[in-house]
Amino acid sequence: MSSGLFDYTNFPQISGELFRTVQRRDLFADDKRFVDAEPRVPPDLVFERYLSRRDRPDFDLESFVEGHFRLPDPIAAAPDLAASRSMEDHVSSLWGTLTRTFGDVAGAGSTIVPLPNPHVVPGGRFREMYYWDSYFTAEGLATAGRTDLIAGMVENIASLVDRFGFVPLGNRAYYDSRSQVPLFYRMLRVLEREEGFDAVAPHVEALRTEHEFWMDGGDHVAGPDDPAAHRRVVGLADGTVLNRYWDDRARPRPESYHEDRRLAERVPVDDRPDLFRDVRAACESGWDFSSRWLAGDDLTSIRTTELIPVDLNAVLYGMESALAEWLPRVERAEAGERYAELAADRREAINRYCWDAEAEFYVDHSWVDDRPSDRLTLAAVAPLFAGAATDDRAAAVADRLRNDFLRPGGLVTTLEATGEQWDAPSGWAPLHWMAVTGLRRYGHDDLADEIADRWVDLARSSFEETGRMAEKYDVRSVGETTDLGEYEPQYGFGWTNGVVTALAARE
Repeated sequence: MSSGLFDYTNFPQISGELFRTVQRRDLFADDKRFVDAEPRVPPDLVFERYLSRRDRPDFDLESFVEGHFRLPDPIAAAPDLAASRSMEDHVSSLWGTLTRTFGDVAGAGSTIVPLPNPHVVPGGRFREMYYWDSYFTAEGLATAGRTDLIAGMVENIASLVDRFGFVPLGNRAYYDSRSQVPLFYRMLRVLEREEGFDAVAPHVEALRTEHEFWMDGGDHVAGPDDPAAHRRVVGLADGTVLNRYWDDRARPRPESYHEDRRLAERVPVDDRPDLFRDVRAACESGWDFSSRWLAGDDLTSIRTTELIPVDLNAVLYGMESALAEWLPRVERAEAGERYAELAADRREAINRYCWDAEAEFYVDHSWVDDRPSDRLTLAAVAPLFAGAATDDRAAAVADRLRNDFLRPGGLVTTLEATGEQWDAPSGWAPLHWMAVTGLRRYGHDDLADEIADRWVDLARSSFEETGRMAEKYDVRSVGETTDLGEYEPQYGFGWTNGVVTALAARE
């Protein structure tokens, strides 16, 4: 299989000498600003003009870029809000603000991948559809009665599967070689809950295609020999097949080119392709970045592809369970039997390989070393969220969450403070939703309510102080996290809006 869907040489802002020169000269504080730019003239002409002018004494790179590209607008400042405006009113007003259309507006050379319907984007520098964000946003839209937007977003995701065979991380050409946490089935669950199975039925085949993408090569890696891996599947020595995160390109990310190159300078040249791939695989996980993926103390020790992530496999269990349920309703009665067997096998494997009996907690599993990871993280709630946990282990997870992860503002993501944004003291909306939903699924309602209350109170307190809904929060206190993240804050963030709306409605 090719390393990606797109020929990057057709995009002067993500490939070639002009791209590398712009990024290496730090023309923009955020590398993503240039890769999101649109050429004002055909890409071939951009290349031709650059090559013919670059060596002139009076050549000015910044002027050339401004003259040949339409740059994205800067991040909007927080609006002036009436003192009486509530968090709920603010979030409600943001659904329209964060809704974008991606139809035929993309010109030649634009990195945008068109979508048939409007889509709610995260906000700020994230100007496009993002895969797993879309599910958590959909939960909030359902609470707000915006089923029309949910149905359109589901069609957008299905259209990407139809065109590409999988769901890219986002609808940009430079996301063409990696996906993200496969929560399409959960978006379909939301649609089923709101509109019934008839609304889901047209998309079941797309869900099956997505499953095939994640399982590509699974028939070739099964034991009984030593562990083996192919793309996103890992075959263990006993014949068990589980999944990992992956990326088909082993090079710097265009949207983070400068930081990836700077990181690579710290490792030997021969190690750099693996480093780039592991960085990209961590981006596919959504956890970019966290000590969860590290063998050592910093990002040069990243080893994402050596781990079987507990959350990915729990979500795939949920996908297989959904296919086992839905396929017989659109095909013959026995159509779902294979997926029921796959789900049962995966559930057993999760509880065999991703349970740390000493820690009494779900963890990732190193398939290279054949041992559980020693990093305890909120990924442990995913088996509860997806229904893959056993009752006794769900109870053990609940106890550890209460004793070790619960803070005044909700749940801390990991127990290690490394400076990476997916570590302590940050708390994130999607993980709170998965935790609360999973705990309620197993009857731990009191703890679920406590977590939900603390998270919503934190978001409300931060909004009243700043006028913003943040991407993440510092859960040690009631203040907004402003110094731990990688991005400039904006006045609203899609999954925070969605999760806070949905949790507040269930209190």
